[in-house]
Amino acid sequence: MSVLIIAEAGVNHNGDKDKAIELIDVAADAGADAVKFQTFCAERLAALSAPKANYQKKTTDAAESQFAMLKKLELPEAWHYELQQHASQRGITFISTAFDTGSLAFLETMGLPFYKIPSGEIVNGPLLLAFAQTGKDVILSTGMATLGEVEQALAVLAWGYRNAHEPGSLSEVWEHWSPPQAVDAIAEKVSLLHCTSQYPTPMAEVNLQAMDTLASTFALPVGYSDHTEGLVIPVAAAARGAKIIEKHFTLDRSLPGPDHKASIEPEELRSMVRQIRAIEKALGDGRKRPQASEWDTRRAARQKVVAASAIRSGETLSREKLTSARAGSGVAPVFLWDLLGTVASRDYEAGHPIEH
Repeated sequence: MSVLIIAEAGVNHNGDKDKAIELIDVAADAGADAVKFQTFCAERLAALSAPKANYQKKTTDAAESQFAMLKKLELPEAWHYELQQHASQRGITFISTAFDTGSLAFLETMGLPFYKIPSGEIVNGPLLLAFAQTGKDVILSTGMATLGEVEQALAVLAWGYRNAHEPGSLSEVWEHWSPPQAVDAIAEKVSLLHCTSQYPTPMAEVNLQAMDTLASTFALPVGYSDHTEGLVIPVAAAARGAKIIEKHFTLDRSLPGPDHKASIEPEELRSMVRQIRAIEKALGDGRKRPQASEWDTRRAARQKVVAASAIRSGETLSREKLTSARAGSGVAPVFLWDLLGTVASRDYEAGHPIEH
């Protein structure tokens, strides 16, 4: 199965519909599978007094509140259908992440094929429940989370896939997580994304091996949501077996806004997709065998048993009379010892391959 490459436009449209359309074009031209935006209502997402993260203070007006920043970055509902239609025309899947239940209810009217749950909402029980109750596949991002919080989120999702009502308590969720049917409920519906929620992410905090931990612990498909600078890490994640790669991209890293600095530009996105597709081919099927192109090299490069000096017909073959060299055909040197003490069936000149 090919790596699902999600080009994360996020809020890098800066509240400009033309930029949003251009971001779709860039993602399609790069060969990404999906282009993802973010759908939220600032009034439902952040309190007026909510502080900004440090990286947001560095990339936007530090005196501005998080609410005011988010308000400028909302993707109006009226734009969604036009963006979805444009993406369809360009042959790329349009998706968006909902950050509140109202936004999710709106996205449900669009018939999106799957949802991505953002890292910040991994402990948001009611929203997790609403995602599961859509019945759609979900990709759960795990930035900032402990392993226990990941399992807790999976337990809530399992409840939502199996029940149309809310649980009475978290304890009830855990009780329903125990039976194997609960695990079955998420086995074909949920994928996990390892992620470090820092923009940009320092290399020392990437921790790619955590993908292995998630995969072995939960037996679910695992991918990687990348916030590092450059292309090395998402390509490395694909080489480590990531099933999904998500990467923020922008039209121009110098644009104002919280996520542009940690995003890649159009040519970098194209390069990332090319490299991941090359990695997919290079990974192969895991069977160790000569490849089609190797057979000619194998014939030319492997040495054979040859006469170290002239050998006459009827002469007993001794170690001094045999050596190895590239000869194209003949007996592999691993069988040289088996020839010792046998009788030459014909004359051999020095350097000629020995026959059985």
